Order: sequence, then structure tokens, then C-alpha cells
Amino acid sequence: MKQGVQGTAGAGTPPRAAAAPGVRVPQQARGEDHRVGEGGPGSAAARGEHTHSETPIPPPRPVVQRSSVRGQVLDALRTALLAGELRPGEVYSAPALGERFGVSATPVREAMQQLAQEGAVEVIPNRGFRVVQRDARELGELAEVRALIEVPVLMRLARTVPADTWADLRPAAEASIRAAASGCAASYAEADRAFHGALLGLSGNEQLVKIAEDLHRRTQVPRPGGQFPRTRTDLMADAAHHAALLDALIAGDLDSVHLLIAEHFRAGG
Repeated sequence: MKQGVQGTAGAGTPPRAAAAPGVRVPQQARGEDHRVGEGGPGSAAARGEHTHSETPIPPPRPVVQRSSVRGQVLDALRTALLAGELRPGEVYSAPALGERFGVSATPVREAMQQLAQEGAVEVIPNRGFRVVQRDARELGELAEVRALIEVPVLMRLARTVPADTWADLRPAAEASIRAAASGCAASYAEADRAFHGALLGLSGNEQLVKIAEDLHRRTQVPRPGGQFPRTRTDLMADAAHHAALLDALIAGDLDSVHLLIAEHFRAGG
């Protein structure tokens, strides 16, 4: 899915790094008010000087902090990855991507470092970041690790959590179905993580939820043979597992729960 795809990079785009379409991130707002006499850094009050006719200083205006910009850029980059706009094997520089998103290179570089920690890209010194492509073996290993962590927990929860508590998760399952129907891989990935997080959250183990989310993100990369992004049909089939799994959990059908979880992970869900 493309959101607000920009045109080609300007003349200032470094020729050694490819520029990819992406979502334009709102430009960083100024975090300081430099007007003298109005409470800004240039005023006497800001310098700690006494003033005889002080007026109330208005509350600071909302500004976009760097962390917020970084988060927006990170979301935009993840969307571009899932939509196939950032291609496996290609190297992208922070300045070129910053120009695309309408921000400086700094928040792009910070967001890319986060993606590197998640294994979605790798750092290429003095050049930028290369999008990785996991082979079938790596994806299979990730699916196995996820199953080793999530299956025992869900089976334990299936024996102890009451049906009405499982029923409370119906909106999360339905949200994943709607996201799949939209055909947007990025929207579905978020809804999918939310559903799995809601299931595992019933364990009360926050570290488990975080680890499972990290593993889930590591699977959201281009697939071998160019089978990425996933098609709407793929997404709908994956989301159908969520509804069926929730039905089995509500019914207390442990055999079906185990089979559905195993099938879900085999399919890359």
C-alpha cells in the first residue's frame, strides 16, 4: 500500500543511494519560541532576569518532538517495507529518505537503526541501510521459535481462561479480518500483532508479549521468490485462523486450538 508516494528525489539526492517512495512525515515543528518578551528563550524571564511588569507566560504550544518524528518515520518505513516499496538488496541513505519524508536525516537514521535491531535492514558503513531478505530456512526457524513460545502458553491459557474472557477478544479478531480485507499488508501486520498480543497478554507476562512481538516483526520482511508483499487472499486466509482459533478457545476445544495454532505458524501467521 502506498501512502502519499512522492515523486523522484531532487537534485540533492545522493546518487549512491536509491530513494524509495514513502509517506511524507509532517515536518519537524520548532520546539522553541525565540520571540523576545513572550517567554521564549530570548526573553529576560528565560534568562532568569527579574522583570517588574511580568505577565503570565502562556502554556507552551504543542510541538513535535524528535521522538515523535522518529516514530512517524519508523511507521512510514515499516509501511514501505511491507508494501514492497523498499526493495530487498537495495541500499537507501538516510539523507535520501529524509528528503522523501520531508524531515532531516537524523530521525530517519534513528528509525533505520531500530529496523536494523529488528533485522529488517542491515547497516552498510558510509552508504546507508540495505533491506534484507530472509530465506526459507530463516523464516522456518522464526516460525519454530514463535511456536515454541506461544503454543505452550496458549494451551495453558485455553485450560484456565473462561469463555467470556476469550469472547472479549472478538473485536481484535474482527479488526484483523477487516485489515486483511483492505489488502494493506502494513495495516494487517499491525492488526495481527495486536491480536496475538491480546491473546498472550492474558498470561500477565509482559516480557513474553514483548519477545513475541519482536519475533513477529522479524517475520515481516520480503519473502523468498519475490512473494512479497502478501496478497489480499493470503491475508484473508491468515485472518481466518484468528476467528477460528478464537471460536475454539471459547468452546474449550483444546484439540482444535492446538491444530489451529500449529497451522497458523506454518502458514507464516
